[in-house]
Formats: sequence, C-alpha cells, structure tokens
Amino acid sequence: MSTRSKRRRASFEVDALSERGLTQRQQRILFGAGTVVAVLVGGFGLTAVVSNLGVSAPAAEESSAPDAIGLLSPEDYQAWPSPKLFGPIDDRKADQAPLRAEEVFPVKTVRSGTLTLKLVGRRLDGACAPAVWGGGVLAKLGQTGCTQAVRGIYLSADRRYVAQYTLFNMADAAAAGGFVQQMTTLYRGGGWVRPLESKGAAFPQDGYSEASGHAMGHYAGFVWVGRADGQEATPKDDFVSLALGARAAEKAIYRRVVAVTGPTAPPPAG
Repeated sequence: MSTRSKRRRASFEVDALSERGLTQRQQRILFGAGTVVAVLVGGFGLTAVVSNLGVSAPAAEESSAPDAIGLLSPEDYQAWPSPKLFGPIDDRKADQAPLRAEEVFPVKTVRSGTLTLKLVGRRLDGACAPAVWGGGVLAKLGQTGCTQAVRGIYLSADRRYVAQYTLFNMADAAAAGGFVQQMTTLYRGGGWVRPLESKGAAFPQDGYSEASGHAMGHYAGFVWVGRADGQEATPKDDFVSLALGARAAEKAIYRRVVAVTGPTAPPPAG
C-alpha cells in the first residue's frame, strides 16, 4: 500500500460556466473533452458544446502496484479520448511539421481565473523516453511511434501551486488514445511523466497533485497540477483554473487543426 496519505480533491466548479446553468458534472465533461479551452479562445459556440454533454467520463482502474521510490506520480488521474474536432489530425501524415517548444509554450505568463501562472521552464526532447519514468510506461510508449515530447512547468504568482504540461507527438489517434487510457493503471506504480527540472518550481515529494490525459488527434497531452507547499488540498484550492491555465499549451494543437482544414465559420447566433 502506498505510504502517501490520501487527500481530498478540490470541488470542481467554474463560476463562468455555473452562471450559464451548467452543473458540476457538465463542467467536468467540458473540461475533460478539451472544449473549455476552445470556448475560452473562441471559435466554438457554448450552445453547441453543451448539446454534446451526454458522454460519461471513463472510470479510472485500480492497480495494486506500489509507487516507485523517489519518483513522483499524481494522487488521481483521469483519461479523456480525442474529440471529433481533432479528426483532421488523427494521423501524423496530415500534420508532419515537428513541434517546437516556443510553439507549445509561447508566453511566459498565463492567466486563468484568479490565478497567474509563470512559465519557469520548457524543454523539447527529440525522443520520448527521457520525458517519462517506469518500465510499464516505457514499454507502452515504445508502441506509439512517439517522436517528440515537449514539457513546460509553471509556478503560480503566489507560489502556492505548480503545474506541468507534457505533450507527446505520436503516430496516430489510436496510439495517442490508447496511451492516455493505459495511464489509468500505469500511473499507480508503472510509471508517469518526469517532472521538468527547474530552479523555479518543483512538485514536492509528498505534496498533493492530480492529473489528466487528453488525446487530441495524434497528440497525447498530460496536465499535472498540485500544491507547491506539500500541504493537503482543500475545497478552496482552484485546481480547475490551474489545470486550464496549463492547458493553454493546447492552443498550438487547435492551430494545427486550422492549418489542415482552414478557418471555419462560427456557429450562427441563437
């Protein structure tokens, strides 16, 4: 049994969405499907998004494997399949340009809700193995055709939170979706993404953290957020805004879809 203490997850609610009548369950599905980011950056109608809220989140599977000593992984993880809007880049053949670190993490400051996140480190690896740990993860990653891994780590302006976003460039949607789903068991001892080494921010050894994996066409993105001080999470901790801030990196993937399909007209009002 893991020696890490069990911590309570913060409540899941975004005021802007609550004002529009969305329940916490609906907000969680919006967030997991990647559509909140799209709504925030424009180009998608909220009415159209809400109409697709019938899909339930996949349940995480339990694993009895112990945590690896000295290597960090989150307390909780959720996996999300690729939304249909990423269909044009389901195969890397349609999106061949290599990722660039400055493309995924172009700005040093990200604002989300009441939080301000400072990018304190970013790194592009021309191979994917250096960005993960654990034999189980390495074995599955080796089956995905992964060619690149880009990581960026943030510290909140109040130094209370740390967040990391990791993006893998895989062969196709099947590989990305499979890897994201396989992490539901692997993160409990079989491995996880490596925290990016930075003097500005770090995940504490016994601090609370949670994560989610998101397939987006042939890309697999992992957002990992937590308390920087190692203290137990409370309902006042805004992990939703924290995760959404880190997921600003996904704007690069939306731009790649547009590069393949061309700009689309916004949905009609009303």
